Amino acid sequence: MALRGIRGATTADANEREVIVSATKELLQAVAAKNKLKIPEITSIIFTTTPDLNAEFPAVAARELGWEQTPLLCATEIAVPGSLGLCIRVLLHINSNKKQAAMEHVYLKAAVGLRR
Repeated sequence: MALRGIRGATTADANEREVIVSATKELLQAVAAKNKLKIPEITSIIFTTTPDLNAEFPAVAARELGWEQTPLLCATEIAVPGSLGLCIRVLLHINSNKKQAAMEHVYLKAAVGLRR
């Protein structure tokens, strides 16, 4: 097995706890489904949010989904002028026999414009 990375992003409709957690759950579930992930395959997850999202840690969503043993880290995304706001990004590290090119990255809502 090799360590692989899967990227994803979404946007929240507001800087509110419930909205951030809900959007993050939707993103994590979409990444897991698209890549047919099992929780033990996930080595760790790094979350970032744009500076305008600070009402809750997006990692709370993973815990609420039952991802109790997965190491999680949250950080603030670089505040690049003119960049997409209200954005939650994720980088999942997984153990997989698949090639990196087979990983399916997931971009939802307004974040679809971040990836070609």
